Amino acid sequence: MSELSAAFVRLHARLAPVAFVPEVRLHQADEPIGLWELTEGQFRSDQPPPFWAFAWAGGQALARYVTDHPQLVAGRRVLDLAAGSGLVAIAAARAGAAAVRAVEIDELAVAAVALNAEANGVRVDAELGDVLDGDAGDAEVVLAGDVFYSEAMAGRVLRFLLRAVRSGARVLVGDPGRAYLPRDRFDELAVYDVPVSEALESVRVKRTTVWQLRAGGPKPAG
Repeated sequence: MSELSAAFVRLHARLAPVAFVPEVRLHQADEPIGLWELTEGQFRSDQPPPFWAFAWAGGQALARYVTDHPQLVAGRRVLDLAAGSGLVAIAAARAGAAAVRAVEIDELAVAAVALNAEANGVRVDAELGDVLDGDAGDAEVVLAGDVFYSEAMAGRVLRFLLRAVRSGARVLVGDPGRAYLPRDRFDELAVYDVPVSEALESVRVKRTTVWQLRAGGPKPAG
């Protein structure tokens, strides 16, 4: 975590409880559009808006599920894919995971994960890099919040997650009805109504599902 990135996160995001997971506090931006414009400059991200600055619906649902079902991760090695703020990783660490690795391609997100983990008194190993063409390493549980938001991203993510589940990992995804989620590959675990930023989602509440990926093929039609 660079000092410059950490300073940027502290300056532009306020530490506050997460709406649907108040047990966790994150550095969150009050006003999304202004921060988006800032990150288009020196701190430009390839995937604006800055995912690290907001508690997205998929991550909130997944973090809620992990918090309410700690046996899912307790004593296990966990990977949080496309971690954003680190909300899901922090929830896993709080629930007793043996080790938590949070992977992001945005340097500011890596800084935010580190700062948020520190603020919540847990250990999360924040890692900068694109791992989608590789595997999940030694992770026993792979968690991914809101990763099926684009067609290009969805294909790479699904292939990564399928490799993980076929290697023996349990794979859970939180998704608020994004268009590119391949629902026929997943089994539903829980459904929540999650508070979200109206400026980002055009609504104040998103119906969000926690899914578990199956190792086999798609469900038969009908």
